[in-house]
Amino acid sequence: MRPIPILTAILVTLFLYYVVVERETLLAFAAATPDEQSATPDIDQETAASLLRVVALKSEATSIASAVVLRGQTEADRQVDVRAQTSAQVISDPLSRGSVVDAGDVLCRLDPGTREAVLAEAKARLLEARAKKPETEARLEEALARLDEAMINFNAATKLAEGGFASETRVASAQAAVRSAQAGVAAAQSGLQSTQAGIESAEASVAAASREIENLTITAPFGGLLESDTAELGSLLQPGSLCATVIRLDPIRVVGFVPETEVGRIELGAPGGARLTTGQEVSGTVSFLSRSADPETRTFRVEIHVPNPDLTIRDGQTAEIVIGAAGTKAHLVPQSALTLNDDGRLGVRTVDENGIVDFFAVELVRDTKEGVWLAGLPETVNVITIGQEFVVRGVKVEPVFDQEEPAQ
Repeated sequence: MRPIPILTAILVTLFLYYVVVERETLLAFAAATPDEQSATPDIDQETAASLLRVVALKSEATSIASAVVLRGQTEADRQVDVRAQTSAQVISDPLSRGSVVDAGDVLCRLDPGTREAVLAEAKARLLEARAKKPETEARLEEALARLDEAMINFNAATKLAEGGFASETRVASAQAAVRSAQAGVAAAQSGLQSTQAGIESAEASVAAASREIENLTITAPFGGLLESDTAELGSLLQPGSLCATVIRLDPIRVVGFVPETEVGRIELGAPGGARLTTGQEVSGTVSFLSRSADPETRTFRVEIHVPNPDLTIRDGQTAEIVIGAAGTKAHLVPQSALTLNDDGRLGVRTVDENGIVDFFAVELVRDTKEGVWLAGLPETVNVITIGQEFVVRGVKVEPVFDQEEPAQ
């Protein structure tokens, strides 16, 4: 074993120790005269020279805007498949996809066939049923009059019989007449009800025939664009057959899904924006925030309504969404100032006005090219930016602030 390399390593280690840790003592010793070097140093000077020098940054909390960033896509504000409600052949020329339509514009017109004749027959039956109503009403009035007459005769016969001026046979005959009149009234009322039912049935037939004719003209329920061609001329449509698909893109919705940890920061009406894959940037407001989470992803649907008057934004485009949230107080410090304590928690080491080191766990709010924004620190704090890895909580140091030039 060679002793010279070992001695060399020991000497180099001692030299580095004095250069790094005891730098001030070494410089003071080198600058002193031989008499001063041999003199006994002052105790306070030794204590001051033994303090580790660190660089610190004076920082005050600043209110910064916060935002929730999501990934999502655009969706049409409204979209509907317009379908036939009756069976008939298309007799109108088709409209091509991409055409602009307004609410009420005709998309498909169907052959009426014999539906006009069916409507005319239903109307004739309605007139016939209504014509019977006066006759049945007159019969009911006649039956009521006969009942009144029979009641008068019955009452007279009863009083005469009580005085001995009429026989029991006359009373019985009058009572039979009353019953016959009551039966006539019941029959007349039944006839009137039957006539009224016939009128209502005829009215329903007229309404059904009219509705069938209305269904022959299929119109756009709202203004928008045709996403598909309308049904071809001559094609046969059955109930439920597709006539056309209409979508509305102004305004358009930008849809994203918010995780559970962020949903509490979003409010209805909050400003939001999105950047599309084409580079286009749009802005709007939050119009919907789901109250129920998706059972699979445990996320909440959020929608932003964005004006799209020129229809340049299409349905289904990928978007990076940013939603404004309430601001928070934070400190901007260099990323190199971050460190870990003995428990592995991320934070920064600070120094107070007495030079005592402390440790604060922090929350990373935002990462920028100027540094990192941290929450969880006091309103005003001195953050150690150089030397934080060589000190621990409770140690006294000599802070040099980065706004000052350190003494040489």
